[in-house]
Amino acid sequence: MDSKVGAVHRVPGFASDRFLVIGRAGMDFYADPPGTRLEIGDRFVAALGGSSANIAAGLCRQGGRAALLTCVSDDPVGGFCLGKLAEFGVETQYVSRTGGEARTSLAVCDTRGDGTRVVIYRNGAADLLMAVEDVRRADIAGFGGLVTTGTALASEPSRSATLMAIEAARAAGITTVFDLDYRPYSWPDADTSSRIYTKVAEKCDIIVGNDDEFGVLATNFRDGLGAARGLARGGRTVIYKMGHRGSIALTPDREIHTGTFKVDALKPTGAGDAFMAGFLIAMARGRSLRSSIVRGSAAAAIVVTRVGCAQAQPTAEELDRFVSTHQIRNPSEE
Repeated sequence: MDSKVGAVHRVPGFASDRFLVIGRAGMDFYADPPGTRLEIGDRFVAALGGSSANIAAGLCRQGGRAALLTCVSDDPVGGFCLGKLAEFGVETQYVSRTGGEARTSLAVCDTRGDGTRVVIYRNGAADLLMAVEDVRRADIAGFGGLVTTGTALASEPSRSATLMAIEAARAAGITTVFDLDYRPYSWPDADTSSRIYTKVAEKCDIIVGNDDEFGVLATNFRDGLGAARGLARGGRTVIYKMGHRGSIALTPDREIHTGTFKVDALKPTGAGDAFMAGFLIAMARGRSLRSSIVRGSAAAAIVVTRVGCAQAQPTAEELDRFVSTHQIRNPSEE
């Protein structure tokens, strides 16, 4: 369902399908076999995780190109992440290794259709030590788009480095994408997160998030949709995700309501990262806004049926097959 107002807004495109993704990579431990509760698990499977790493892996799995800009710990866990990124084809020349007490993030997860739990360890997180010197090393003008996640903004020096990268992309005429990815435990207080999120959102071309994440940008936390509409009226393209109820794409002149695909989910984690990867590749390949959202929704539907996040991302062929054999539900059917 589309609602149109006034002249047609031009949705930002991408100069190429090569993206610079800013934010964390981490190690995930999954209780094995699937269905095992964490407290009784005695066997775990390791996998690449972290929202930005998952997005980058998804872009590469679908035939795009991606480089990750972040820091990992100079230890075997950081080495594990670098090795897995390389396996997916993610460029790692802008991943710095940091010593001392900094640690790469660890997530311990069970994989259950209902009540999935994730325990995240981020004390002294290495990715939040990314500095402006790391950004200066990156050839930002060589990318078709820049993607940042909200977690990279949670503290210094990563916050200033991320802002610097966004400004460099804007100066080079590169489309900027903000994945809100709000994790309250990473922030000192709600006022700080709201102020920084608002500042960054106003600098980006495409903003993607869910109900609660847009609530951070709202005067009233429960009015996330109002905040999303305000950003769209300011000339941005906004994707407002509503879980099983689908999503609304907002531009200055229209709202596009899109449903979801029905699947038997193994777990909910990784869906947002898969959506982002599928959406971005579709946009970079010249698909319409609606078609790109459908591709993103299909990627999310596939990922929740598999163990892991990065490793669960579909290939382009798998995504094509899924879209051709599954019917997306209308928002009214949700």
